[in-house]
Amino acid sequence: MNTRRTALLAGLALALPMSTIAQTAAAGDKVVYHIDNAALQATKGLRNIRNHLDVAPDTRIVVVTHAEGVDFLLEGAKDKNNPNIDYAPLVSALVARGVKFEVCEITFKNRNLDKEAFVMDAAFTPSGVVRAARLQTREGYAYLKP
Repeated sequence: MNTRRTALLAGLALALPMSTIAQTAAAGDKVVYHIDNAALQATKGLRNIRNHLDVAPDTRIVVVTHAEGVDFLLEGAKDKNNPNIDYAPLVSALVARGVKFEVCEITFKNRNLDKEAFVMDAAFTPSGVVRAARLQTREGYAYLKP
């Protein structure tokens, strides 16, 4: 390694507190999956998340939904292209692995949906878009859109 690169890496390491470096290494990856169209993204997204955790089980994952993306979190929701796929058990299995699912409150208000219409595993956030942005900018989550 050349001297210039070594000095740069040493400087970057000094710029970060050791507690931050240790927390990042110990905590694993953090990823936000953004779903805004359940018909196109839900089945694929849930499969991606399952595969993600199979390879990197220490990953912290938050699924942020808004607009038509909330539809797969409604009680009784099924994949429109494959009615044999019932979303609730897939969501519950991922929640058991530590995944958090969040529904945009603006969406359910605009669409006149009740919180009770969603599966019990869903949590709520005031704005899905704001939540996804803050997870990325303030909490260091990587952004994935299935």
